[in-house]
Amino acid sequence: MDKKIHKVIALIVVVIIIGVVGLMLIEGWSFFDALYMTVITISTVGYHEVHDLTPAGRVFILAFIVIGVSSFFYVITVIAEYIVAGHLKGALGRKKMQKQIDKLDRHYIICGFGRVGQQVAQEFIRERVKFVVIDINPDAIAACNQHGFLYVEGSASDDNILRLAGVTRARGLVAAADSDSENVYVTLSAKNLCPDIYVVARASRESAEQKLMMAHADRVTSPYSIGGRRLASMIIRPNVVDFLDVVMHSEDYKLFMEEISITKGSTLDGLTIGEAKARFVDGANILAMKKIGDKHVIPGPGAGERIGEGDMLITLGTREQLSEFEKLA
Repeated sequence: MDKKIHKVIALIVVVIIIGVVGLMLIEGWSFFDALYMTVITISTVGYHEVHDLTPAGRVFILAFIVIGVSSFFYVITVIAEYIVAGHLKGALGRKKMQKQIDKLDRHYIICGFGRVGQQVAQEFIRERVKFVVIDINPDAIAACNQHGFLYVEGSASDDNILRLAGVTRARGLVAAADSDSENVYVTLSAKNLCPDIYVVARASRESAEQKLMMAHADRVTSPYSIGGRRLASMIIRPNVVDFLDVVMHSEDYKLFMEEISITKGSTLDGLTIGEAKARFVDGANILAMKKIGDKHVIPGPGAGERIGEGDMLITLGTREQLSEFEKLA
């Protein structure tokens, strides 16, 4: 609820307490009689007094009328403004959105909805994955509303805001704020609340990369270094870049790359790459493999490489082929 509404409610409560306590002490009335007299006074209804007032009571009521009635009209004005300005509609909309966020599981969180964050969101939309945006900038919130994205308004380094975004249920988090220090705080907060969450953080400066790694970010990347490498690749091997763009980013192309994790009890657990291909895997290609506990990826694993629980396979194939592969894994 809006902070202004909280203040209004608090004001009404305080005024009622003053009236009730004053009448009980000065006139010796019961709680109910004092409450009744207080409410009809501040609402200007004008019913007759419950009991005859003493001179001291009349002085108190005169003063209380000024305070109570002024407060009452102030409250009416604030509530009218709140409704007319659309705040009530907005509050109900945020409550409805929060219910949607509370139902999410294994989703992603984008912290920072600037140029980088918006690109991440577009990729998530293309990949059809669920995500929530966190940002405190009004322009970013307006952009989320325009696109129909789920969002939480606030600072992503705030633990309460991260909880509202479902950080303890999330699969991963992208720290994409424009500020390196903000991304460090976001990473620390997220890892503190959910140590297993996979965090990819943006670093604008090389000095920030080390700090983000110290904050336990799983991956740190710089848009400038990525852009530089891409420019170099485009000039040296443009056809390779074009092919990868088609495979990775085209919605019309039939081939897709995916990483598939081998779970406990998988049909592929214990088989070699060659055995898996011969027996079960039809059409999909295993481009690389990452053994459990190993930080490095094995490109082009040989036919004799054995697959085990927890290993990650990077595969290439059609949606249907990769779907069948995932069922085996």
